[in-house]
Amino acid sequence: MLHRKIYQLCCDGREVWIFLRDQQRWIERARILDIEGDLVTLRYETEEEDEMCSWEEMIRLESIGSVMQKLATVPRGDSEPLVSEDCPEAEQIRNHHPESNPE
Repeated sequence: MLHRKIYQLCCDGREVWIFLRDQQRWIERARILDIEGDLVTLRYETEEEDEMCSWEEMIRLESIGSVMQKLATVPRGDSEPLVSEDCPEAEQIRNHHPESNPE
């Protein structure tokens, strides 16, 4: 079952967070590139001191204890969420009501 779910996440191309049981660590914001047999190939980035590092890592399917994906993000604080009126006019979807038709 986990193999099928990981394959589906690979096809979706979305970022995932993966917990490795044997190493007791999380790999954050990874993309699953490939699954071959019981090997899963991941690509992710880390920030170390003043540089970004890009990693490609192959892990065994049996090492994966948990997989998460972020569904949504909402900003904190006093800011109001953007609504359609806040979008540039070219991107707004207008409802055309028959009573507003000038004909």
